[in-house]
Amino acid sequence: MRALFAVILLFAATSVSANTTPDERTRSATTVLKEMSAIPENSIPERLLAEAYAIAVVPKLTKAALGIGGRGGKGLISVRGADGVWSNPNYINVGGGSLGFQAGVQKSDLILVFTSKDGVDGIIKGKFTLGADAAVAAGPVGRNVQASTDENLKAEIYSYSRSKGLFAGVALDGTVIRIDRKSNEVVYGDMASPASIFDGRTQTQNPAIIDFRNQLEEGSSRQAKK
Repeated sequence: MRALFAVILLFAATSVSANTTPDERTRSATTVLKEMSAIPENSIPERLLAEAYAIAVVPKLTKAALGIGGRGGKGLISVRGADGVWSNPNYINVGGGSLGFQAGVQKSDLILVFTSKDGVDGIIKGKFTLGADAAVAAGPVGRNVQASTDENLKAEIYSYSRSKGLFAGVALDGTVIRIDRKSNEVVYGDMASPASIFDGRTQTQNPAIIDFRNQLEEGSSRQAKK
């Protein structure tokens, strides 16, 4: 019964965000990136951002639990090309189960930092599970933390959750990521594939997407110069 109640809570909490448009989701993700850049001392290490292969942002990831629970949300992911330019994003769905003693519903912003293309290739191919298909670790936090943890920054994916304005590493083993094909079709048309969106064959002049890419560019370029 507790598991059923947690599922009902999660469905009710995520149904509101599920009804948002792709543009609204993109604008929310852009805001998360801007606010992340505003608190470098309590955020994702600059080194990690400067060397990231891909970044996924899931605004208002919802977690519902009553002993047994789950998490779910909708976001987007962009990759950085060989020329250093960030791609148009694919839209994604994120979900998974959880165990613990927490009860109720919580919402937080999620950022995933991919250090290689392997994890992204898995997402393109279909269902991709953090921890099973690629190693995921709760990411370190702080502007200068990389100076003392270079040898430890070897996971394929680093995960961060933000609540109350601060980012912190979060364990997400078992979380599933899938391409949100319906949202992709709304933004890019029904002929667009996840691969063509990433590699630039599918173009768009959508203002929300341009703002999102610009924010990625601004943040990573600033970190790379330091």
